[in-house]
Parts: sequence; C-alpha cells; structure tokens
Amino acid sequence: MSGKFPSGVAVVGVGDVNFGQLYKERNLLGLRDPYEMATEAFKNALDDAGLKKEDIDGVLCVRDIKKYEYFCYKVGIDKPRLVNGLESAGRQSGLALQYAAMAVSTGMAKTVAVVYSNHSRTAAFNYGGDGDGGDPFGILHGMTSPGAQVAAMFNRYRHEFGAKEESLGKVAISNRYHASLNPKSVMTKSLTMEDYMGARYITEPFRLYDYCLINDGAVCVILTSVERAKNLRKPVVEMIATSACGDMASSYMKEDFFYKAVRLVSGDLYATAGVKATDIDNIQIYDNFTATILFSLEGIGLCERGGAGHYIDEVGITLGKSPRPVNTSGGHTSETYMQGFNHQVECVRQLRHECGERQVPNSKLSMYICVAPIVSGHIFARR
Repeated sequence: MSGKFPSGVAVVGVGDVNFGQLYKERNLLGLRDPYEMATEAFKNALDDAGLKKEDIDGVLCVRDIKKYEYFCYKVGIDKPRLVNGLESAGRQSGLALQYAAMAVSTGMAKTVAVVYSNHSRTAAFNYGGDGDGGDPFGILHGMTSPGAQVAAMFNRYRHEFGAKEESLGKVAISNRYHASLNPKSVMTKSLTMEDYMGARYITEPFRLYDYCLINDGAVCVILTSVERAKNLRKPVVEMIATSACGDMASSYMKEDFFYKAVRLVSGDLYATAGVKATDIDNIQIYDNFTATILFSLEGIGLCERGGAGHYIDEVGITLGKSPRPVNTSGGHTSETYMQGFNHQVECVRQLRHECGERQVPNSKLSMYICVAPIVSGHIFARR
C-alpha cells in the first residue's frame, strides 16, 4: 500500500505507560493484565487528543489484547463501525496504522484507536529461545530464534562489506544515550564501547546490547481526518505518505538484507511526500537488533550499500551530532520493546515538539521504517 490519502489523515492522540517504572516493579506485581495496561494507554491517548470514548468508532487491537470484544467492553465502546485484531509480530505495528488510516480516508470509520499491549516480561516470553521463533528452513540449521537469523545475516553482511562489530556498538550506545534523556525508558545507565565489547555474546556476533528488551507495556495511537484534527487539542501531525512491501522467502534471512523491499517502500514514501531522504528531521527505525539500523540506513537511501558504518562515523545518528538523529526515544534496545509502536509515537511527539531534552530542534518531518518480512514505513509532517 502506498499513496497520499485524498482527505488527509492525522494522528491526534498518543498514549502509553511508564515503561521504566513497570520494569522496576516486576517482582512486586507478578503477571500483568494486558487489558489493564491497554486501558491505561487508551485513556491517556484520549486525554492527549481531547477526545471522549464516544468519539471512537474504530478499534484495532494488537499483540496480547487477544479479545477485541472484551477490550471494547472494558473501555465502553459498544458499537464500533470498524473492529478487529492483528497478529503479534512486530511488523504489524506499521500496518496497523495503515489500516486505521485507510478506514479514515475511505469513511469506514471517523476516528480509530490502535491499541497495543505486551506483557512478555512478566509472562517470561523469550521470543524464540524455546524454538518457536524459527521458520522451517532455519530450524533445520539450529536457527530457532529471530536473533540467530539476523545474526547470520549480519555475518553475511560483514563478509560482503567488511563491516565491524564496533558499528553495532555505536548504535547501542546512541540508543542508550537517547534513552537517558527519556524519563519513561527502561534502560538509562550510560553505555560505553568498553561495556559493549565486554558483554557476552548471545548469538555471535550479537552481544547482549544488540538485542531488544523484553518488557511489559502498552501504547495507543488515535487517527482521524486532518479536518477534524484542526479542532482538537494538539498540533496537527499528518501521515503524508505510507507504504508497505512483503519480502517473501523460505526463511527470515534474506541475502540482500531486505534491501530491495526497503528501497521500494522508501521510494514510495519520498515520491508521495515530495521529499528526499535528507529532508527528514528524525528517523525512527524498528530495531529488534542493532544490525537492522545499519540495513535500514542503506535501504532508505542515506548511504550506499555497505556504507552504514561509515555513515554512522561521518554523519552520525545521535542527537547533537547528526542532522537527522535516529531512535531519539532510545529505541527497542533501551527505551522499550513495544514492537514499533513506541517508534511511531516518538515520530508524533517529535513533530509536536514535546520531547524535552531529546527534542530535535524544529522538527517538521519524521519517518518510521520497519525492516521485516513485511517492510512498512510512513512519513509524518507537522501542519
């Protein structure tokens, strides 16, 4: 899917929970109820937008909110014109906003809440460590988790382009610095290259700090038309372009590191929005592992193939050092692992200029990109 919606679609409300506080309280509260967290995020998003529950006529539920009927009952929405649930894979986050935007632009619903909740930490979910994260080809070769598969891709990438593990370390350190400026982050303690290189391997060449977090939390994003948004509480943030492209194969591992699919998606985004990659003020990249940031920088056209490490060294990805900082909230490795939803919320908050110490000055354009078997991306603009 790609294109600019004829009527214009805006994000008018974003809400979440305090990820860092929930992480600290794990042993005190035990297994958390994903519906309770989702309800808190939903209420926070309503308040953010200046809306009431009666204004919501579309609901899309993701991840651990398995029963959308029960969620709607809990929050008091009894006759939504659009309602459904999506599978739990992180690639769904970008698609969920696309589906909501399509509903708004076609008139199937006027105001849609996309609600995500995740209680993986207190549920002791290990994302493939028990073998449920592989595909038929990967499992035959011991690739039982996404981490093993992406690590294998990065080994291939190193062989082809001479990339160094230190480039991954620089990504992890940048994320951690941004997280230290974010009061809701899970991980805020400073990280050095010595810390990074001294950490144990999980799946070589990936060390501990190359992996996303496993934590509890919830996020809600509310979309409506630009015209309605003009009468609401916050500055208008319009989704001016969105696109997706599947990258189908027998395995999660792709020989080109998803490059062609990301080029197609980013090409759609730039053409629709009428901008270049270098016009973007901040970029939020889905980082289940640090290597995906390297793959993404190349796929979205900020550097040549194999040049991401050089780009990080010369141009930078960190606030105060880069013209377009990456993952300014701390990303999946330091802020929280909300499977892309926290990245899309950060796009909105950056454009509203609500990010405090981590604010990118005068942000007018934000980009979200997710590199996965379904690549998705958006460009948002402050209006």
